[in-house]
Amino acid sequence: MTTRIASLHNLADPALAPRLVIKVGSALLVGPEGPRRAWLTGLVEEIAAARARGQDVIVVSSGAIALGARRLGLDKGGRGSLADAQAAAAVGQIALSGLWAELLGAHGLTAAQLLLTLEDLEDRRRYLNATATLTRLLDAGAVPVINENDSVATQEIRFGDNDRLAARVAQAARASAVLLLSDIDGLYDRHPSEEGARLLPLVKGITPEIRAMASPVSGSGMGSGGMISKLQAVEIAEFAGIALVIGQGNVDRPITRITQQGIGTLFLPRGRKQARKAWLGGRLRLKGSLTVDAGAARALAKGASLLAAGITSVEGAFQRGDAVAVRGADGAELARGLAEYDAAECVALMGHQSADHADILGYSPRSAVVHRDQMVLV
Repeated sequence: MTTRIASLHNLADPALAPRLVIKVGSALLVGPEGPRRAWLTGLVEEIAAARARGQDVIVVSSGAIALGARRLGLDKGGRGSLADAQAAAAVGQIALSGLWAELLGAHGLTAAQLLLTLEDLEDRRRYLNATATLTRLLDAGAVPVINENDSVATQEIRFGDNDRLAARVAQAARASAVLLLSDIDGLYDRHPSEEGARLLPLVKGITPEIRAMASPVSGSGMGSGGMISKLQAVEIAEFAGIALVIGQGNVDRPITRITQQGIGTLFLPRGRKQARKAWLGGRLRLKGSLTVDAGAARALAKGASLLAAGITSVEGAFQRGDAVAVRGADGAELARGLAEYDAAECVALMGHQSADHADILGYSPRSAVVHRDQMVLV
């Protein structure tokens, strides 16, 4: 079902937003003296109010590394090295989950902890398992509290920030909207420190102009995100037909401020795609790329599969079934899809007509290099 959310006020309407994902950043949850219990208590009251209205709520919570670093006495907030971050996360995650369980429990709500890695949502089977778990927890009345599994994730298999994790979780949970609570009111037309910077209340689609407004800097210095990562989260949500909101979290009762006062930026999605194509469009890791000529690019835009005759170059060491990007002659990404051949076979086949494939490969070929049913235009 395509979202009908049209304003920030709609986020508090269970008919328009029956399922919310709320992301809480590290700087909001952890202060110089430790967990910001008073602030978090107010946020949990808002979550309880949403549940009382009939809305499902999923929390994506940062803070494990920051909490663990304090307890272990690690400098740089636990981010001085990968080993420090993993150790801090292992200690901090216990404290973080206990804190959420305690505060939610005070309202009669059951917290459920899920720790996810990038592979859990990039691999199709594991993605579907995560979807099933989230669905069952919500059906049972629990509030899932999700974080990246930083104690085992390496640089190669990390989301890198919880903004994108929140968008992928929303996709898996078939949420109505994602609310990114941050250290800023929303997206400004330039860096908010510049004179005349203007908050954009509504954005319809991510364009090059919108990307140019983003700053990579996380103002708190505690997190790993920034406006660029938030716009990447928006793009993931867009593919799944999910609205996304960036709003100021560093105030008392931030959800109320966003929904009642209408302060924030609402990003409206494109039309909801089929579940598999939304999953493809939201993938963060691509194993390679196929560059195509102008004729193939035109055919893809009309909904055709990618044939080998239109491929001009192959990059990467991908296998059959891996996700690849399809690029035009100018390098711009046109589509993403699952390859029907490995990279070496694509190199052998590129530029050749389908009738020649059996002689080249020595076996009966598949109908396309990337079939339209396994591809999404971007």
